Amino acid sequence: MSLAILFGVFVLGLVIGLPVAVTLGLSSLCYLLIEGIPLVVIPQKLFAGMDVFVLLCIPGFILAGNLMNGGGITPRIVRFANALVGWMRGGLGLTNVTGSMLFGGISGTAVADAASIGGMMIPGMVRAGYTPAFSAAVTAASSTVGPIIPPSMPMIIVGALSGISVGKMFIAGAIPGILMGLAMMVTCYIIAVRRNFPHQPWQGFGELGRSFTGAFWALAMTGLIIGGLLSGIATPTETAVIASVYAFVVGCFIYRELPLRKVPKIIIDSAVTAAAILALVGLANVFGWILVSERIPQMISDTVLSITDNKYAVILLINLVLLVVGMFMETIAALIILFVPLLTLATNVGVDPIHFAVFAVLNLMIGLTTPPVGICMFICANIAKAPVSTVIRALAPFLVTNILILFLVSYIPVLSTWLPSLME
Repeated sequence: MSLAILFGVFVLGLVIGLPVAVTLGLSSLCYLLIEGIPLVVIPQKLFAGMDVFVLLCIPGFILAGNLMNGGGITPRIVRFANALVGWMRGGLGLTNVTGSMLFGGISGTAVADAASIGGMMIPGMVRAGYTPAFSAAVTAASSTVGPIIPPSMPMIIVGALSGISVGKMFIAGAIPGILMGLAMMVTCYIIAVRRNFPHQPWQGFGELGRSFTGAFWALAMTGLIIGGLLSGIATPTETAVIASVYAFVVGCFIYRELPLRKVPKIIIDSAVTAAAILALVGLANVFGWILVSERIPQMISDTVLSITDNKYAVILLINLVLLVVGMFMETIAALIILFVPLLTLATNVGVDPIHFAVFAVLNLMIGLTTPPVGICMFICANIAKAPVSTVIRALAPFLVTNILILFLVSYIPVLSTWLPSLME
C-alpha cells in the first residue's frame, strides 16, 4: 500500500504539472507518514544527497557557461560555424548543428544550448527561407549534443550517484557526441537537398580564418576542460573553477563584451540555477533511499534477469525503458531514480559502467525533444512561433537519426570506452 501511494502521488504530481522536485518531496513525505518513519529522515537524506564533492562541478560549469555566453561567445561560434559549413545546401541548418556541437563543449546543458543558439539561429533561418518548424526542429535536436560532449551536467550527477569517475565519463562522451552531431548534419543536408533549402556563397578562407580567430578563445575553453582531465592535472571540480575564471577573463578583458556591472547578476542567476538542480538532487536522494530500502533495484534486476540474461537483450530493454521514461520525466530526476538500479542490472550482464553511463545519458537527452515533456522542443517551438505539432513532425527524421546513433553506441562499447582507457 505504501509503495502504491509513493508511486501514485509521484505520477499524479507529474500529471498535474508540479515541479519534479516538489513531486519527489511530496511522494516521499506521504510514504514516510504511512510507514511511521520519523520525518527527520528527509533533511538527513536530502543533505546527504547534496553533500557530494563532485557536485561542486555544477555551479562551476553553469557559471563558466553563463559568463562565456554573456561575454559574446554565441555570435562568434555561430559566425565560425557559418564560415565553415554555411556554403553547403541547407547551410544555416548545418551551421546550427555545428554551433551546438561547439557550444556544447562549453555549456554542458541542452536547455542553455537550445535557448542561446536558438535565439540567434531560428529567426535568421526563417528570414533566409527555412520553414519555422524545420528551424525549430534542427535546433532542438542538435541541442541534445551539449550534455554528451564534455562537460556534461547529467554525467556529473551520475558520478555523484555511482562513484564512477566524472573525468572518464566526460571523455567517454566525446566520440558519441561527435557521431551524433555528424549524423544530424547528414540528415539536415539530405532534407535540405530534397526541399531545396537555400545556401550561401563560399565566404573564402579569409573569413574562415577571421571567424576562427574571433572564436578561438571560446573554443579553447573546451580544450582547457578536456586537456585538464586527460592530463590528470585537474579534477573535474578544479576544472570547473578554472573554467569560470577563464570565462571571466575572456569575457571582460579579451572579448570586452562582459561589463563588470553585469557579473554580479550572472553569478546570482548561476547560483539560483545550481541551487534548483541541487535541491532536485537532494529530494531525489530521499526518493531513491526509499526505493533502495524497499529493494526495488534488486527486484528490477531479478525480474529482468528471470526473463533473459543475454547481454544484448538486456541492453535493448534498458534502452526501451529509458526512451519511454525520457518522454515523461526530467533528465536529472530520471537519472537519480533509475540510474543505480539499471546500472546494477547492466553490470550483472557484463556491461562496463562507463559504457552504460554514456548510453543512459544519451537516451534521456533524446527525451528532451519528444512529447509530451520535451523541454528543448517547446523552447525552440516558442522561439520559432511554430505549432508544436508541426515541430514534432519536422523532428521525426532527427529522432530516427539519434536513435540509430544510440543503438550504435549501445552495442559498440569501444566508442565510449576507448578514450577513458587512455587515462589509466
